[in-house]
Order: sequence, then C-alpha cells, then structure tokens
Amino acid sequence: MLDEDESRRFLEAAQPERLQTMFSVAVSTGMRPEEYLALQWKDVDLERKTAGIRRVLIRVAGQKWFFSEPKTKSSTRTITLPIGLVGEIRAHRKRQAAERMRLGPAWTNHDLIFPSELGTPLTHSNITQVFKRILRRAGLRTSLRLYDLRHTHATLLLKADVHPKIVSERLGHSTISLTLDVYSHVLPSMQEKAADQIDMMLYSRIAS
Repeated sequence: MLDEDESRRFLEAAQPERLQTMFSVAVSTGMRPEEYLALQWKDVDLERKTAGIRRVLIRVAGQKWFFSEPKTKSSTRTITLPIGLVGEIRAHRKRQAAERMRLGPAWTNHDLIFPSELGTPLTHSNITQVFKRILRRAGLRTSLRLYDLRHTHATLLLKADVHPKIVSERLGHSTISLTLDVYSHVLPSMQEKAADQIDMMLYSRIAS
C-alpha cells in the first residue's frame, strides 16, 4: 500500500492518463476494482457528494462479462466523496461526453463512468497496464496491486484517527472487527496516538 506522500505522487503521476479519475476514486473511496468498474452515472449524486455501490462487474471466460449484486448486504452502500474528487468526476464527465460525440453510433452505452474508449466495460488487464505505468512514472514499486489502493484508503483513514466504524462502512466490511483484523498493522501507531492524547490532556497540566 501507499503512504500519504506516495499517494499524492501516485495521483499526480496519473494525471496524464485517460483513466486518472478512476484511480482517484480507488484511492479516495476504498472501492474494490469490481465496484468502481461497474459504477454507473446514475449511481453518483455530485450535488450531495455521494456514490452508491449497487453492483459489481464479473468477467468469465475472457471477454464475457455481466453485472451482479454485491456479495454481501454491507457491500451495498453509499460513500461520501471528497470535494476535490467531485470536481475531478465533473471534469471526467465532460471528457467522456466529448468521446461519445466523436464516436457517435460506435459508442456502446452502458452508462459506465469508467468504460473503455468504446463505452464497453474495462478488463482487469487493461487497467493493470495503466496502473503499472503510473507507478513507474511516480517512481513507486511496481509490485503493488490494484487492490492495494483500497488498502491505502483504509490505512490513511485509520492513521488519521477516523473511527474504525466509519472506515468499515466505507469499505463495505460486514463488521468492525473484520476491518481491525485486516488493518491490525495500523493499531500500534493508533495506540501511541491515544497515549499521547491522554498525556496531553492529563499529565502535561499536572507537570506545569
């Protein structure tokens, strides 16, 4: 996964790419790849700054694909979007409208926010190639996986002292304990912050 500085470098390096906003969504929301690949324009409310996870993209036998319901009840959720990301999505929508106009009837409309240049669903291999290119451009390790952007989102929030319940809801985990089990590596630093807070609130005044 990426730390805060690496995340900024990654997003900056993604800017020349057609799919830059997709990677911003991955880092800024913690969605799974199969979730943001199935995201449709009807799922987002840019005025309310929300995106709803209502389906996932499933691929079988190479190029065959279909939409399916999320695996669990908790995976069906609504995520609040950062204001900066809302601006990116608005700009992305304008670029996509221009693409559709250029292609005309050649465009296949599935209402996807992040389709191929023909409007069809992207493949995992398509986006992985772009992902690796961005990592190289940013000077980051190319061993990272797409799923690590989801882990990055969760880790950044936990290190920023966002309540684990909120992190769990954004990720679509079934329980808080699952979130804490998966991201147990973050807990030691959270424990240190908690001790520092108690020290500041109680003992610093006594010492003075």
